[in-house]
Amino acid sequence: MRFRHPDGSTVHLAYCTNVHPAETLDGVLAQLRDHCEPVRKRLGRDRLGIGLWLAKDAARALITDPVALRGLRTELDRRGLEVVTLNGFPYEGFGAAEVKYRVYKPDWADEERLTHTVDLARLLGALLPADAAEGTVSTLPLAWRTAHDPQRAERARAALRTLAERLDTIEELTGCSIRIGLEPEPGCIVETTGDAIGPLTDVARTDRIGLCLDTCHLATSFEPPDAALDALAAARIPVVKAQLSAALHAEHPHLPEVRAALAAFDEPRFLHQTRARADGALHGVDDLGEAVAAGGQEPSRGLPQGVPWRAHFHVPLHAAPAAPLTSTLDVLKDTLTRLVGGARPLTRHLEVETYTWQALPPALRPRGRQQLADGIAAELALARDLLTDLGLKELP
Repeated sequence: MRFRHPDGSTVHLAYCTNVHPAETLDGVLAQLRDHCEPVRKRLGRDRLGIGLWLAKDAARALITDPVALRGLRTELDRRGLEVVTLNGFPYEGFGAAEVKYRVYKPDWADEERLTHTVDLARLLGALLPADAAEGTVSTLPLAWRTAHDPQRAERARAALRTLAERLDTIEELTGCSIRIGLEPEPGCIVETTGDAIGPLTDVARTDRIGLCLDTCHLATSFEPPDAALDALAAARIPVVKAQLSAALHAEHPHLPEVRAALAAFDEPRFLHQTRARADGALHGVDDLGEAVAAGGQEPSRGLPQGVPWRAHFHVPLHAAPAAPLTSTLDVLKDTLTRLVGGARPLTRHLEVETYTWQALPPALRPRGRQQLADGIAAELALARDLLTDLGLKELP
C-alpha cells in the first residue's frame, strides 16, 4: 500500500510474511498464493506491499539461480504484490516448534550473518518496483547479550563496516539504494534506541546503515517515543524502517487474576522478554513464564510487583487482549505521529509485523487461512486509517 505524504514523497506500508514461515523458495511462492494475494483482495487493492522474509535456503536458491529470481518477480507482479523491504532478522527455523534463543543466531560476529544480509540486499535490488527509490532490510541488533565478548564485538563492528562498503558497490552496479536497519530488541546487545547510537555512529554517516524501529520493542523497554527519536536525530542515526507492532501490557501484575491472564500468553515457541520500570531503572527477565512464576516472590527473583509489566508478545493491532490485559497500541500511535505526521517523514517504509497469530492463546488463534487473512487485513486497515488521519493520502 502506498501513501502520499503532504511533502510529496511516497510512504510504503506492508505486512511482514514471517507470520507465514517458509524455509524454501517453493514455500515462499505458496505464501504469495495462499496468504498474500487473499489479504490484498480483502482490502480491495490492486497492489499490496509485503515485507518478505527469505530464510537462508530460499535466499541462496534465488542468489544462485537468476531464472528463479525472475520467476519470483513475475509471480509478485502477477498476484498484485510489491516488495520494498525485507525482514532479515530470522536466519532460518522461524517456523520451528521452538524458536526462543535460536532466532539470534548467527549474530553479527559470524560470517554467515554478513553473507546472508548482503544476499538479501542484492535480491531486494532485483525485486524493487521500477519506480521505488530505495529498499530496506531489517536485521539482528548485533547479538544476544550473553554471547558478546570484546573480540566478537569487534568482529561485529568490522562486519557492519564491510556491509556498508558492499551496499555502496550494489548501488554502483545496479543503481539501487539499499539500506539496512538494526532492530533493537529486549535482551540483545542493542536493546534500546540508546544502545544503538554507539555501534551505529561510525557506519550511519554513510546513510546505508541505520535503525529499524519496532514499536512493540520500543514499548516493552518503556522508551518514550519522543525521547528515543530525538536522541536518534541528534546522533544523526536514520530510521530506515519502522515495524508497527504492539506489546502485551499488564497494569496491575501483582493481582493473581492478572498473572493468570498473562500466563495464558506463555507459550513454548517464541521468547517473550518481559520488562518493568521502577525507581528509574529497567528491570527484566528473559521470558514471560519466568516473570509469572516469580510473581509474589522476592523482587530479586522476578520483576517489581507494584508497577506495570510489558511483554514482548506481538498482539494483533486491531484486537487488544481482553481485560485485565491490554496492548501498547498508544505507543504505536505516538511513534507513528512522530515518524510521518510532521513536515516530512522520518521514514518511508512501514511494516505491520504481528508474527505471533498462531502463538496466541488457543481461543484467540485464527482457525484456518481465511481467518488469518481477515485478521491481517484488519491490521492493515487500522494502519491505513492511522496514516490517513495524519494527513497522508492513500494511493491506488
